[in-house]
Amino acid sequence: MSGLRKVAAPFMVPGPSGVAIRTRLGHLSAADEKTLRLIGDHLGSLASRDLKTRCAAGLEHDADAWAERKRALTWESSSRWAGSITKATHDQWALARRGQLAHIQSLEAGISTIEHRLSVPVGEKGTKQGPGGYRSRQEWFAKSRRLHVLEDRLQQVRAAREAGRVCVARGGKRLLNTRHHLEQTGLAEEQWRARWEAGRRFLAADGESGKRYGNETIRVTDDGEVSIKLPAPLAHLANAPHGRYVLTARVSFAHRGEQWADRVTANRAVAYRIHEDTMRGRWYLTASWTIPPVQTVLLAAARDGGLIGFDTNADHLAAWRLDERGNPTGNPRRFFYDLSGTAQHRDAQVRHALIRLLRWAEHHHLAIALEDLDFQAEKTREKHGRRKKFRNLISGMPTARLRARLVSMAAELGIPVIAVDPAYTSRWGAQHWQKPLTGKNRKTTRHDAAAVAIGRRALGHPIRRRTAPPPHDQSDRAGHRTVQARPGTPGREGNRPRIPGPRTRSVPPGRGANAVDQNAQHRPGRSAEHESWRQDSLPLCL
Repeated sequence: MSGLRKVAAPFMVPGPSGVAIRTRLGHLSAADEKTLRLIGDHLGSLASRDLKTRCAAGLEHDADAWAERKRALTWESSSRWAGSITKATHDQWALARRGQLAHIQSLEAGISTIEHRLSVPVGEKGTKQGPGGYRSRQEWFAKSRRLHVLEDRLQQVRAAREAGRVCVARGGKRLLNTRHHLEQTGLAEEQWRARWEAGRRFLAADGESGKRYGNETIRVTDDGEVSIKLPAPLAHLANAPHGRYVLTARVSFAHRGEQWADRVTANRAVAYRIHEDTMRGRWYLTASWTIPPVQTVLLAAARDGGLIGFDTNADHLAAWRLDERGNPTGNPRRFFYDLSGTAQHRDAQVRHALIRLLRWAEHHHLAIALEDLDFQAEKTREKHGRRKKFRNLISGMPTARLRARLVSMAAELGIPVIAVDPAYTSRWGAQHWQKPLTGKNRKTTRHDAAAVAIGRRALGHPIRRRTAPPPHDQSDRAGHRTVQARPGTPGREGNRPRIPGPRTRSVPPGRGANAVDQNAQHRPGRSAEHESWRQDSLPLCL
């Protein structure tokens, strides 16, 4: 047991802190689309220049430098546009810093794994505590060269982080690299150029409470009219007073439309973003705002009445309902999804599987337990080596997106979510629950057993089942029970129930009354062993 890592305690997952809804800007005129592109291109160039300035400042950036950047942008746009641009720049720079730290941690993990495997003799098998050696001398030599490459790369990334340098590509690094592989992607240069320009445009404005409809820069009225405050160089394009441009399209939000209407009529802050989908030839408007933290129920209250534990897999969610004592009830349920195809298709598949799971939990008024998974350190090339299919399998599992969507959707339905440590749930679930739950009419999979293990850990029970007593005796041949009653369990010293049937092991009648009295039994550590000894008097017949 010393080689097992410590299992963290389960905890309640907090609810979402913000809301984002999207609708289509339909029936735009050619003048509207042209104006939106001109505004986005102009503000996008300002955002690119501001990002360059922020990256050059590095760690020496302060509030004075921020104010100077904002003043420089205000002359070419407006004070509110400048504030939105500088805030987006800071968020992008901070995201790049977090990605840089994650890259360093990944390099350190890969170097540590290679060093360990190089120190092990070639061909030696691995253990549960660590991987074994490499298969051949050729692979050992190749990995020794790769170790030097990773060490040099780690040194460069560390130096860049200490100096505050980050690498950021507005529009996306993946789309930038696609420019060099147009034949493989099937895109023409004009198509790629349109996507690149659309990705680098900037048409986003933060909300401000107290202003008309919650946003002075991109204003959307309660009846769906969209107007934009034009930057100073484009003021001649205005078709409304005060330098504003009003779109011909009217918008309405099908999802959370009432909540959005309540906010804009009360002049509460709402942030907007306009972007173009060049693949579909459509324009979209996204509205977002912050919400107060959802009141999370206590862990004991969420456990009351049992819960539903589910295990996340590559193609389905395996779920099982457990009562408050940790016993599986009913049959397991599986919610399948297909993660092939486009990103929109994968996202829809995950959403449909989650809504079926949540409807089941809502029907029985139960909480949901899931694993606190993080595969960032589990899908590295050095850890799994040649197991490319397994690495692709782990990389394809949408753990972060699934958890974010589950928490958001569960908060709307008022369903508590409990997160548990994922350590050994699959292994111990298959060891202790797969075979006992398999019968003639039900085949329990390893994933179903893992769902039971997750649910039991969320309820505070050990994953291991309480086994039957040994068939022979308690210590000579079969050994003790694997799980005994805890010291504080009421009635653990009480009389055992009388089992009907023929008596065995030559137990004389009447011994059941003294079964609890440990002092009446001749066992080590009991007072029957340490009573004062007194010799009986000799019989008179001698």
